Amino acid sequence: MGWGTALAVSLGLVLMLGMGNAQAKSHKAKHQPSAPAWGLTDPVIALSERLAQAHQLPPDWVKHQLSRAHRLDSVLQLVMPPPPGQRKNWAAYRARFIDARRIADGVRFWRQHQQAIARASQVHEVPDWLIVGVIGVETLYGQHMGKTPVLDSLTTLSLAFPSAHPRAQERQRFFENELGVFLSLARKEPELLKAKGSYAGAMGWGQFMPSSIQRFAVDFDGNGHINLNKSAVDAIGSVANYFKQHGWQPQMVTHVEAVLNSQPDQLETLLLPDILPTFSPERMAELGVSLPAQAASLKGPLALVELQNGSAPSTYVVGTENFYVVTRYNWSSYYAMAVMELGQAVKAELSSPAHRKR
Repeated sequence: MGWGTALAVSLGLVLMLGMGNAQAKSHKAKHQPSAPAWGLTDPVIALSERLAQAHQLPPDWVKHQLSRAHRLDSVLQLVMPPPPGQRKNWAAYRARFIDARRIADGVRFWRQHQQAIARASQVHEVPDWLIVGVIGVETLYGQHMGKTPVLDSLTTLSLAFPSAHPRAQERQRFFENELGVFLSLARKEPELLKAKGSYAGAMGWGQFMPSSIQRFAVDFDGNGHINLNKSAVDAIGSVANYFKQHGWQPQMVTHVEAVLNSQPDQLETLLLPDILPTFSPERMAELGVSLPAQAASLKGPLALVELQNGSAPSTYVVGTENFYVVTRYNWSSYYAMAVMELGQAVKAELSSPAHRKR
């Protein structure tokens, strides 16, 4: 949360197991029953007027909604980044998402929604396993969609975003816009005002932020409404559309294994762009990266992706532009790898002889 896109904000603030809290804290900050309502205070009135003007909403209606929202101090704690200097841990992160239970649940989900997954994959030209992988990592196939009232969390983050955060002003503006979009959506679909989601305001099977719902969600079940909380089919189509709109290229692999023989200065050059594809295969070779034979035919720039393993040596892969597209859902190479490996593991299990006989 991944935060070049609205969705990535909620998921990519920080990572688990020494990598932050978006997944570690399960994006399930619980509603505090005794939390006070914000009331019609001067800050609420000022925020309401800004949102009403920016999103063309009735000012009195906005004031009413925000004044009855509750302050959730828990989300203010969850939104803070982890302490600096902690090494991430890919092996621990992977173990959190690639396990027997999640794979089995993924197989059941795929069987239940086989037609919708196949149709979404065909219409939007993205792999079926990628759709399944995202929904599995995000919400364990709809089992954990968050318990925090979205109106409460977005109002709290708009009015009281922690000033100690290194990007406080930018993040506060982001959440204020998300709150405005949420109210715009709720004006058309009032039931949304009761929606629950992650501590940062992401909702539904695929954990879309409000602006991502506005831009990328689709009515894939054809009932005339978009409902990412109750319709798995809408979520399937919307996740596929998200990747299509972010530039997924059919037939392009996401990453290849590589052998790293780089000197320290070469490694620094390779890692400087982070996960942004920057280097040609030839330039990679000049900088000490030995690529497999199939990498020579790859089109477009590449990126060296480092996956830290705590105190153990890092793992490295070479990501393509499609790898970068996956990270637009959440600005994290660890997240992208987990999504891809889970989706492919579910597909492999579904295609196994034992499952084919069922």
